[in-house]
Amino acid sequence: MTKQNKAKGIIFLITAAVVWGFAFVAQRMGADSMPAFYFNFSRYLLGTLSLIPLILIFERKADDRAMIKNSVVVGIVAGIVLALASYLQQIGIEMTDSAGKSGFITGLYMVLVPIFGVFLKKKTTIQTWIGAILGICGLFLICTDGGRLTFTGGDIVLIASAMFFATHILIIDTFGQKMYSLRFAMTQFAVCTFFNFVGMLIFDEPTLPQLQAALIPVLYCGLMSVGVAYTCQVLGQKYSEPTSASIILSTEAVFSAIGGAIILHEKMALPAYLGCALIFGGILLSQVKFKKKQK
Repeated sequence: MTKQNKAKGIIFLITAAVVWGFAFVAQRMGADSMPAFYFNFSRYLLGTLSLIPLILIFERKADDRAMIKNSVVVGIVAGIVLALASYLQQIGIEMTDSAGKSGFITGLYMVLVPIFGVFLKKKTTIQTWIGAILGICGLFLICTDGGRLTFTGGDIVLIASAMFFATHILIIDTFGQKMYSLRFAMTQFAVCTFFNFVGMLIFDEPTLPQLQAALIPVLYCGLMSVGVAYTCQVLGQKYSEPTSASIILSTEAVFSAIGGAIILHEKMALPAYLGCALIFGGILLSQVKFKKKQK
């Protein structure tokens, strides 16, 4: 891989991390006005439509039938996983009522990626397990209040969301080189749109005033978080090694805390900040590969 392609990958992944980090703020604001299925349907519909002109520009001449088939088939599978992950995440953000806390708990998926990789016969190093322990300790501190453990339903939902996000990352790592990035992205977003549309009709009572009240969060999450960031993730992972990609993407948790503090004026107790530091440290440690010294 050339240095130019590596630089492209880094830029794409950093962009995704920043956009996703601040998306927790938008999702937190949107949860005040819109039910989860309605909110996700609106943003994934925007994200799907936003990719059509990009495909016509950059992948108009795509003619490899095998890659086109992979883009659709893998896109459907990844779309189902992503739909479940994003729905649980939105519910978890609504229940915890905190962009920063939600960002760090969701960020645990970066620790889960190498652990889940064991089932795909990928090597898991000792620092991965140490990172997982740090993540668990950090989660404990985030969920304590004055020395008491306050492990809420929202925290459990966010952990479940992180598990699905980890699965989604592994799907892209496994098939990313065998499909057209933009076509794959649009396919998975279209699946998410359909999934949330059905859920919205069954469980929600969507109204125009709800959409009007959350218009800015929907636009940000639809055009930026979905249309831009997820596409940058796919492109970034295509030009990067899985380990370095995961490290860069893990910074979204930091940006979520920054966004929550600046925009929503969120504050956490001192043990919770320490827990965030442990989780972030565990994420980084689980992704780093140490080279063995040669004799």
